[in-house]
Amino acid sequence: MRRVRTVYLLLTRTDAALALLCDYHVTMNITLLTYPATALYLLIAMLVAVRLFGGRDVHSRRHLVLILGFMTITLHGTVLYNELVTEAGINLGFFNAASLTAWMIAALLLVSALGKPVEMLGLAVFPLAALTLLLDLHNPGHHLLDNKADWTLGVHVTVSILAYAMLTLATIHALLLAVQDNHLRSHHPGGFIRALPPLQTMEALLFEMIGLGFVLLSLSLLSGFLYLGDMFARHVAHKTLLSLIAWVVFGALLWGRYRFGWRGTTAIRWTLTGFVVLMLAYFGSKAILELVLHR
Repeated sequence: MRRVRTVYLLLTRTDAALALLCDYHVTMNITLLTYPATALYLLIAMLVAVRLFGGRDVHSRRHLVLILGFMTITLHGTVLYNELVTEAGINLGFFNAASLTAWMIAALLLVSALGKPVEMLGLAVFPLAALTLLLDLHNPGHHLLDNKADWTLGVHVTVSILAYAMLTLATIHALLLAVQDNHLRSHHPGGFIRALPPLQTMEALLFEMIGLGFVLLSLSLLSGFLYLGDMFARHVAHKTLLSLIAWVVFGALLWGRYRFGWRGTTAIRWTLTGFVVLMLAYFGSKAILELVLHR
């Protein structure tokens, strides 16, 4: 019996040691990928800045931005896979969710930049993605989406993050549009403004982004009401209400554009209002529950 007990203890300790070794190996892999990805994000942002403010070698730098960008989101995606996918389920802690959202924003930007002149938004997007990578590395969270959860929940979460990512891009674009509009109204069209597309093109791009984001947000809400049961249950009521308010704001903006030709300052204000409400819906309560109340 003593020998059996000794063997059992040895096996138990061996399993524990192997588990710790595997965790250490995964952590090392994540660390080794996170820092190069962060550095590349910052390098791409610098290239975008040089393109905007320098005004030389525009086309070659644009191609370099896209090539490095797709390489970087591949590294970022690998890090996310190692952090999100666990044996117990999908880990959607606050910083994991923030990193996933930033990755989707960067990916959407790069895909959009293949056909439209929107890569200048990377000046804000890529440093944001770098920041979320570092925060996620040093603040690992544990908020599991159970493997046994219905697949419709996964679809709802994915569409929701895509909607938020697209509307975040639209908001950054609106801020850049505001700067451009202010420079033109002040008769100072020099500097980086010369590297931007014409004002009308920028406005058209803004409403394309808002239109696509509105469709995705509509699908997110529809999937929630159809498949997730009571969307006004106590723990999600605030998210549902704020998401509906944001949906109304963006819908009203699109209708105002179609019916009254809203543009310029009016469009920018409505875009920023809708985004703030949506940000509170997606991350406001999550930040309070996980970072403040530690639930």
